Amino acid sequence: MASDLDVRGPNTSSVGRHVHVPRGGGKVLVPVPAGSSTWRIDPSHCSVPEVVRFPERLPQEAFYRVAYPLMLLSRRLEERLLELFQKGYVKGTVTISIGNEATTVGMSIPFRPSHDVVSLLHRDFAAHLLLGATPYQLVCQYLANADSPSHAREGNVHHGDAATRRLPMISHLGKMLGLVVGGTWAARRHGEDVFGLAVIGDGGSSTGEFHEALNLASVQKVPVLFLVENNGYSFSTPTSVQYACAHLSDRAAGYGVSGRTIDGTDPWAVYSAVGDALQAMSEDPAPVILECMSLRLHGHAAYDKAEYVSDQQKRQAWQRDPLPRARQKLQEICGLSEADVTPIEEAVEEEVRRAIDEALPVARPQPREHSWSVYASSSPPSVEPMKLPRVKNGEAVNRALDSILANNPEAVLMGLDVGVYGSAFKTCKGLIDRHGPERVIDLPICESGTMGFALGASQVGTRPIVEFQFADFSTETASQLGLNAGTWFFRTGCPAPMLIRLPCGGGLTMGAFHSGEYEGLWSRFPGLKLLYPATPQETFEALLAGFYDRNPCLVFEHKLLYWSQSGPIDFDGDLEAVWRPRCYGEGSDLTLIAFGAMVREAIAAADHSGRSVEVWNPFVLQPLDLAPILASVEKTGRLMVVQECGASQGLGDQVIAQVVRRRRLPLRCPPKLIAAPDVPVPFAPELESHCRPNRDKILSGIAQMLEES
Repeated sequence: MASDLDVRGPNTSSVGRHVHVPRGGGKVLVPVPAGSSTWRIDPSHCSVPEVVRFPERLPQEAFYRVAYPLMLLSRRLEERLLELFQKGYVKGTVTISIGNEATTVGMSIPFRPSHDVVSLLHRDFAAHLLLGATPYQLVCQYLANADSPSHAREGNVHHGDAATRRLPMISHLGKMLGLVVGGTWAARRHGEDVFGLAVIGDGGSSTGEFHEALNLASVQKVPVLFLVENNGYSFSTPTSVQYACAHLSDRAAGYGVSGRTIDGTDPWAVYSAVGDALQAMSEDPAPVILECMSLRLHGHAAYDKAEYVSDQQKRQAWQRDPLPRARQKLQEICGLSEADVTPIEEAVEEEVRRAIDEALPVARPQPREHSWSVYASSSPPSVEPMKLPRVKNGEAVNRALDSILANNPEAVLMGLDVGVYGSAFKTCKGLIDRHGPERVIDLPICESGTMGFALGASQVGTRPIVEFQFADFSTETASQLGLNAGTWFFRTGCPAPMLIRLPCGGGLTMGAFHSGEYEGLWSRFPGLKLLYPATPQETFEALLAGFYDRNPCLVFEHKLLYWSQSGPIDFDGDLEAVWRPRCYGEGSDLTLIAFGAMVREAIAAADHSGRSVEVWNPFVLQPLDLAPILASVEKTGRLMVVQECGASQGLGDQVIAQVVRRRRLPLRCPPKLIAAPDVPVPFAPELESHCRPNRDKILSGIAQMLEES
C-alpha cells in the first residue's frame, strides 16, 4: 500500500520512535517491508505500509503486516527483560504482558498518540510502543537508569508521558480510570474530537473506582472505551471469586451503556471491536465496555511461579498463545512465505538487541544531580484588587469563586450540590446563574472518582475547582488526591493545577463525620499545598492564590466562620504576597499559634489575658514557613499552639517539633499544645463544646505558662 505522506529525508528511526501522530489524528507509518533485512523507513521504498488511525481502518492484510511484528517485538523485549531481571540488572516486580499481546496491539492501533487520552496497565507493553514510547525508553525504564522516562523515580511498569496524554499508572487499581474520563471530557469541552482508552483488569473491575469512573462517564456522556483485560486471574485470585455475572461486559446495562465480550487472543477481533466502539462513540458520545478474554502465560510477575495454576491449565493456555497464531495469519492472509517472514523476525530481533545494547551502558541516576522538587514552579499573575468594607467568610468564598470564573474561561467548579442549590453552606449561591451549568457542575456522589476526573481534566487545559461537601468526605480520596495528584509533578514533570475546597471544623453540632478538619492528614502527603484562612480577607486571598498556583492546592474553610465571622477585604491583587503567615498584633510575653476557628478564640484570649501575647496564623500549612514565627518565639521565649482537632491529629505537634528542632531558642518553659481530646467529635452541643478549645481554656493555658516560667 503506497503512502501519501511525505517521508523525504533520512530517517533511521525504529518503529517505536516514529509511531507518532500529530494532535488531531492522521496516519502513522510503520515499516514492515516484506523481504527487507532492516525494519526501518526507507524513503525510496514506496511499498511501506501505513497504519491509519481512527476514523480510517486497516484492511486485514495490512493489519497483520503491522500487528505481528509489533506483537513479536513486545514478546522478545519482555523475554529479554526477564533475563535481565534474573541477572540482577532489572529491579522491581517485572509484570509482563506475555500472552496479552493480541489485546494490546489490537486495542491501541486505532487510538491517536498525543491526541486521545489513554491510561495503560501492567500488561500493555506493546501499546506503549504504538502510542509513543520507544524500545530503548522502555528498556531504560526497567533498568531504572539515567535515561529512564520517569527519571528512575517510578517502578518499571509505572510510566507514560502525561504531556502527550499517555497517563502513567499507579498501583492502586481503578484509580486511573477517572483521569481518562476527566481528560477526555476536558478535551471535548475545548472542541477536540477526542476519545479515551481506560484499561483495567478483571480484578481491577471489582474496585469502587471502576464504578465511579464508569458512572461519571455515563452521566457526563464522555466517550471513553473501558477495556477490560480478563486473563482469568487477579494475581493468584481466579475470576470465580471476583465476580458472579457471566461476563464483566454485562455490567454495562447497569450504566445505560453498551458492552461486549470478545476473544482477546485474536488481534483482528480486538482491532475490529475497538473500531466499532469508536464509531459508535463518535455517533453517540457515551462510554463503552469491551471485555477482552485474554491470557497471562506467566505468573503475576517475575517472582511468581504461578503454582496456583495446574500444569494442565498452563498447557491449555499455551495452546492459545496469540503470537504463533498471528504469524500463521500473516502468512495465510498476506500470502507471505517462510522466506518472507524470516527477515521481518530478524529485524525485530535486531531492534531488541540494539535497544538492550544501547540501554545497558547508560549511567545510573545521580542523586546529587536529581531534581527533588515536588512542586511545579508558579508565577502567579496580578489580579484585580478587591475592596469591600464588611463581608462574612461565606460571602468572601462566593466573591472569590465569582472572580475566578469570570476571568478564567478554563475554570470549572464541580462537586456535590454546587449548582442550583448553591452548595451545602450556600457559598456557591448564584454562581450557576452567572456562569452557566457548563462551568458550575453538579457531580454524582463519588469523591474519589471526582478527584480523578479533576486530575485528568487538569492535564488537558481545564482548571478544576473541586468542593467537597465536608472535609470529612475528602478522606475518600486519600489515594487519588494524596498519592496520585500529590506526586504527579514529581513523577511526570507536568503540573496538576487544581483548587480543592474543604468546608471543615466543628461547632455546628454535626457530629463525628461532618466536623473534622484533617489538615494534619493532608499535610503528610508531599506535593500538596495547604492554606487555612481565618478572616474574610484571608479566605478571599487563599482561594485566588490556590487557583492560580500550578499545584494541587487545598483550602480549608471553617464552617463555623462562614456566616459568623465578618471583616473587610482590602486585597491589592498581589498573589505572591499572599503566601505568608499572618500576625494579629505584636507581643513580648508569649507566641500563640492558632488554626482556623481557633484564631478567633486565640485573639479573644490574648485580649483578655492582660499580657503581651503575639497571635499567629501560619495560614500556609504546607509548605510551612516558620521563619517569622521562629523570630517571634525567640523574642517571647514561650510557645503555645492551639488546634481544634485532637492532639495527635493536627499540625500542632509538628509545629512545636520544628520550632524546638530548628533553632536553639532560649525557651523559658516547655511549649504547650491546647487541643481537643483524641476522640471523634461528639454530637450533643454540651459534649462538643466540652471537647473544643475555647477562650477560657486558652486563657488558663497562658496563665499556666507564665506561672511556670
